[in-house]
Amino acid sequence: MTDVTDLASGKNHTDENFPVASFLLRPEHRAPVMAYYRFARAADDISDNAQASPETKLELLAQMRAGLDGQGAPEAMALAEVMAARRIDPVHAHDLLDAFVRDVTVTRYRDWDELIGYCRLSAMPVGRYVL
Repeated sequence: MTDVTDLASGKNHTDENFPVASFLLRPEHRAPVMAYYRFARAADDISDNAQASPETKLELLAQMRAGLDGQGAPEAMALAEVMAARRIDPVHAHDLLDAFVRDVTVTRYRDWDELIGYCRLSAMPVGRYVL
């Protein structure tokens, strides 16, 4: 059976075109940002994988979601621990997973409002979590 690590791109925070957990953040805030990054990177690798079937992708994204609740993908479980320790609502992680599900199931947005609806689930949760 395929698991989250089987679809990993090998990309990490130093390969991104934006700073992740920048030195501008206070040191105590970097670990929570990195936990969210690892979660987001794993989910993105799932949804973007060219070889995995849509069914496999959706199953693995469901494992990511289950990890936020305690039993599932390790990256999600690690983020859940960080969020619980800091009393951070998991809504932004769930929203991001909703965006990745759309990446698998939606091929085109009809109009601007639908596209912004997708952005509300994809880009915006990352910024909200960091803030």
